[in-house]
Amino acid sequence: MNKPVYILAIESSCDDTSASVMCNTKVLSNVIANQDVHAKYGGVVPELASRAHQQNIVPVVQQALKEAKIGKEELSAIAFTNGPGLMGSLLVGTSFAKSLAMGLQIPLLAINHMQAHILAHFIEDSSSKKPSFPFICLTISGGHTQIVKVNDYFDMTVLGETIDDAVGEAFDKSAKILGLPYPGGPLIDKYAQLGNPKAYSFTKPKVGDLEFSFSGLKTGILYFIQKQERINPNFIQENLNDICASIQHTIVEILMDKLKNTVQQTGITQIAIAGGVSANSEIRKRLILAEKHFGWSTYIPKFEYTTDNAAMIGISGYFKYIKKSFSDLSVTAKARLKVTDK
Repeated sequence: MNKPVYILAIESSCDDTSASVMCNTKVLSNVIANQDVHAKYGGVVPELASRAHQQNIVPVVQQALKEAKIGKEELSAIAFTNGPGLMGSLLVGTSFAKSLAMGLQIPLLAINHMQAHILAHFIEDSSSKKPSFPFICLTISGGHTQIVKVNDYFDMTVLGETIDDAVGEAFDKSAKILGLPYPGGPLIDKYAQLGNPKAYSFTKPKVGDLEFSFSGLKTGILYFIQKQERINPNFIQENLNDICASIQHTIVEILMDKLKNTVQQTGITQIAIAGGVSANSEIRKRLILAEKHFGWSTYIPKFEYTTDNAAMIGISGYFKYIKKSFSDLSVTAKARLKVTDK
């Protein structure tokens, strides 16, 4: 019987400090420290984020090891996010991982954050089915909106992406227009449950078959709200649920239209979603319906693996470990990294 592989994974790409311990493809612990400091600024402040990572990283790693009931001397390797993300935040995780790997004299595994979101689908979990290659993954977050063809664990091709803003940003900016606190995307989802998705219509952008654009939609929502408030200053307050439901319906329709185009062009009917916006209840519901209506096989990650977390870094690290795809100590943090970068 092969000796189990224990990987300590560290994620610090934005404003969540996370550490996870994996035993092969199974999660033993997945600890996340959120940073509340950004809420009053309406978005992530890079300098404050990196400072909070410095404060959080040691206790978060200690907690992950404690919950996993693993001593650091039992670890096989250290995996960490080396990009993309905020440079200051990435540097904290990169420096810590390099130092710990050097101190323990074990391999170091540099992980692409965007690939990790997709590979979260391979975490061992009794309740979830796993896609087989090749499959299509719609990667949707605050910073990315991409349709990715996944040929193998580390062989991915971008078929289409946003030409301006990411879908998560569209949700958050729309929420800001409505006076909702940051992060507003989950609040739009919450209020949308109580509203009529057909109450108001917003124009969908006209771009390529597999491309996305959300800047025009945000502007359209802003002008619509400004116009309605001139007529009725209490418009938002009186119609919040319907406004949120209509915004969410429009955004999810755009995403689903692009997925239908992708299936038509590639013939691949295995469809996965990944990234923070994949926690959205409407896109999950629509994907489940697509299985019945279009005969797709759909793969939806568990909620805890949608937002930034170290378990997705750990599963990616495991696949790199068995390939012996190790990094040396000269590896650096990269603020810009594509999902196609090895």
